[in-house]
Amino acid sequence: MTTLAMTDCGPEPVVSAEPPYFCRRCPRLFDFLEDCRERLPGHFNGPVPSFGDADPELLVVGLAPGLNGANKTGRPFTGDAAGDLLYPALAKYGFSNDRFAARIDDGLALRRAMITNAVRCVPPQNKPIGAEVNNCRDYLIAQIKSLPRLKVLLCLGKVGHDSTVRALGGKVAREKFGHGTEYQLGGYTVLSSYHCSRYNVNTGRLTEAMFFEIFARAKALLD
Repeated sequence: MTTLAMTDCGPEPVVSAEPPYFCRRCPRLFDFLEDCRERLPGHFNGPVPSFGDADPELLVVGLAPGLNGANKTGRPFTGDAAGDLLYPALAKYGFSNDRFAARIDDGLALRRAMITNAVRCVPPQNKPIGAEVNNCRDYLIAQIKSLPRLKVLLCLGKVGHDSTVRALGGKVAREKFGHGTEYQLGGYTVLSSYHCSRYNVNTGRLTEAMFFEIFARAKALLD
C-alpha cells in the first residue's frame, strides 16, 4: 500500500476527498464565497468536487475554480477557456467520450481519468494564498488515497505541481516544476505541464502541441 505524507492542514484531520459545501477551513475563501452567493445566485458557489471516472488511473490536478467557470457550473474546467484545451486533450487520448460543450448538461464522461484542483474554492483574483493551498491539501491527499488504480498524476501549473509533490511526501526544491517534468513519488508518476490558461495560450508559452505531448506521455505510461 502506498504511504502518503499527511500535511498538517488544520485542527481536525480530513477523512473525505470532498470538502463540505460550506467549508470554513479558509476564512478568506469562505467570506468570498458568501459574497458570491449574494452577487451571483445562479452560480454553484461552493467547493467544486472532483469530476470523472470513479476509479481512474489518471488524476489531473489543476489550480482552482474560475469565478465564472467551474465556480459557476460546479464542474472543473467547465465554462472558462482552460477547459477548451484540457477537454480536447483528454478526448484525443481516449480519456473521455468527446462530448464536452462547456455545459454541465453536455453529457461529457471521462474514462480512466479524474480531474480535481489543488484548491477547491474560487479565490479572489484567481490567486489562492499559500495557507489556502496548504489547508486544501488534505482533500487532495484523501482523494489520492481513495483511488486504488491510480498510477499517474498530471499537474497543471506550479501550484498544482507543488501541492501534489508535497502531498506525496516529495520536496519541491528537489522535484522542481517545469513543463514536461516527470518524477516518481510514492509509487506514482507525477507529470507536469504549464497551466492551460488563456494567458499561457495567448502568449505562446503553452501551445496545443506542447500540451498534447504531456497527455500522450500519460497515456503511454498507462498503456
